[in-house]
Amino acid sequence: MSAAPTGEREADFAVQGITCAACIGVVERAVAALPGGPSARLNYATRRLRVSWDGDAFEPMRVAEALKPLGYVARPFEIGELERADAEHMQYLLRCLAVAGFATMNVMLLSVSVWAGGIDPATRDLFHWISALLALPAAAYAGRPFFVSAGRALRGRALNMDVPISLGLALALGMSLAETARGAEHAYFDSALMLMFFLLLGRVLDAAMRRRTRSVAANLASLRATGATLMRPGGGLVETPASALKSGDRVYVRPGERLPADGRIAAGETILDDSLVTGETQGRAVGPGAMVYAGAVNLSGAIEIEVAAAGAGTLLGEIERLLESATSAKSRYVRLADRAAGYYAPVVHVAALASALGWLAEGASLHDALVVAISVLIVTCPCAVALAVPAAQVAAAGALFRLGVLIHRGDAIERLASADTIVFDKTGTLTLPTPALETDAPADLVAVAARLALSSHHPLARALAARAQGLAPYASVVEAPARGVSALVEGVEARLGGLEFCGIEASQADDGLSRVGLRWGGRTAVFRLRQALRPDAIAAVAELAGRGYALEILSGDAPRAVEEAARALGVARWRGGLKPAEKVERLRALAAGGAKVLMVGDGINDAPALAAAHVSVSPASAADLAQNVADAVFLGERLSPLVEALATSRRARAVMRQNLALAAAYNLLALPLAALGHVTPLIAAAAMAGSSLMVTLNALRVRRQPSANKAAAPAGGLTLSAVETAA
Repeated sequence: MSAAPTGEREADFAVQGITCAACIGVVERAVAALPGGPSARLNYATRRLRVSWDGDAFEPMRVAEALKPLGYVARPFEIGELERADAEHMQYLLRCLAVAGFATMNVMLLSVSVWAGGIDPATRDLFHWISALLALPAAAYAGRPFFVSAGRALRGRALNMDVPISLGLALALGMSLAETARGAEHAYFDSALMLMFFLLLGRVLDAAMRRRTRSVAANLASLRATGATLMRPGGGLVETPASALKSGDRVYVRPGERLPADGRIAAGETILDDSLVTGETQGRAVGPGAMVYAGAVNLSGAIEIEVAAAGAGTLLGEIERLLESATSAKSRYVRLADRAAGYYAPVVHVAALASALGWLAEGASLHDALVVAISVLIVTCPCAVALAVPAAQVAAAGALFRLGVLIHRGDAIERLASADTIVFDKTGTLTLPTPALETDAPADLVAVAARLALSSHHPLARALAARAQGLAPYASVVEAPARGVSALVEGVEARLGGLEFCGIEASQADDGLSRVGLRWGGRTAVFRLRQALRPDAIAAVAELAGRGYALEILSGDAPRAVEEAARALGVARWRGGLKPAEKVERLRALAAGGAKVLMVGDGINDAPALAAAHVSVSPASAADLAQNVADAVFLGERLSPLVEALATSRRARAVMRQNLALAAAYNLLALPLAALGHVTPLIAAAAMAGSSLMVTLNALRVRRQPSANKAAAPAGGLTLSAVETAA
């Protein structure tokens, strides 16, 4: 339980058993009806229920009590517990799918013999009884995801897609058993099991996609320092939970530790990895008076920080709130789709009931009227509708995988297809993640510098350390925080770091390159580092502009560096020095103007913007959090997979629309035929399977169509200077 920024109190719960939009309404209404007037908001993507209330009249643990009779399990939100529950649910669905598949194959073998004809009634009846012995236990086990979900919806006075599915399955199985008992020619065990297998397959795929979103909160939690070293006013250090810190406290942060709070450095100098704020892989040299933020990593010297904000008031807390808000907003897209599909359930029930009543009014027997009703329920099963989009998504995802693009979200392809504006981060997105090293120094000086760099915490040392080629670091290396490292090499002092630290006169050239100096006795060397654009960045950006996309660069890097990148790429709109909230604000302004923004970013600081955008993509080199928030990830050093992903997604969207039209046409034709008695349950099941096969085959066209207008990649990458200079 915590206090929200507005002053009201709130608590988060993980809710198990959520299957569709109807569940959202059931849960939120049940919580809102509790004494104390709480408000509830359920995030469909993460199954996270946030309950808010004022005063002390409400007891939060009543939430679990209110949801238990409805079949939902609510527990305090914990990432680890939720992950375990998700894994267990996936295993449960896979077991149900395996049982349904085994029973379907065996019953279909028996049914084929009956369909072929030429067998005597006694053998036919035996096959029907064997089918019943296989189908009924299998359906009782494998159908539980639908039966339980339908029961929850009915207890909550709502209808969802599982209600007509469960009703159709129950009636088909019950009628088949009755037909078998009286020795009738046809039974429908195969139809019911085939229907169940296809629906379970869709449920498994949907659950697998949703599990991707669970790791976002886990990554955010990993950025928080759980403990802090508090400096007592009278002297001495004491370990305390980071959540217990308050404004004005002074904390001691050792090298390698994460900062537990926002504040200003009171004493000490160090280099911070604060890519959380800037997205930059290069560390920032800081000293007394510098503002620092929770989640940053202290790379070198020990520092003392005077706390300005802790807990939910930190910049990291703000990023978490932005991310949660953006994810909730995105889940409304799914909620609208489920709500629209929810209208299907009452229409099917009314149609089946009206068909049965109409036949009874015309003098038909109860048996014949029930057969017509079952046919209506089965023939109008939403398999084709349910597969219309996922089938095209799977085909497109396979094509994108071969291009080096991995899809994280089920609806990412649709949203990629509708994007009309592309916003890039700079560092690690338009540029390669590691700066390029330039030097004309002798090989022995390069080797000395590389071995010294192995002991340095400064990010600029990484490019030099890569030249070590298996050499060991020197012993007894001393690091001067934010300045450099030194050691005795062959009895002579060697220094690596800033030019001033090494006693080297700084160059007057205004080329913006970062420089690292080396002094070994009387010998010196200067190593230049520059950021390089991705090899095909210019060609890819030009291709995107030629296809009509509006382009923009938003970066936390220094404005001069951003301007240089924008000028090299031919992008007219750019902004530098932005914090996470400012990026989100810009994206919201673009969205308010009608733009559908594709955000391409890689840093932890980009996570809220990636989540707030209409659709988002990250490179494989991105921080784990950015990758998990993004809807897709592209591999390799080139931007061409992004260009291809946009082209493929537009083809896939066209196929999705065709599939929906085919599914709608099928239902418009099949429903009247079934209602008029021209379709038996067996034919209904075959037609249902045929409609699913039809949209699946159409979806495969996405894979067969080659992408046109590939972005050509130049042989070599253009280099871009890093503006930040070494400390």
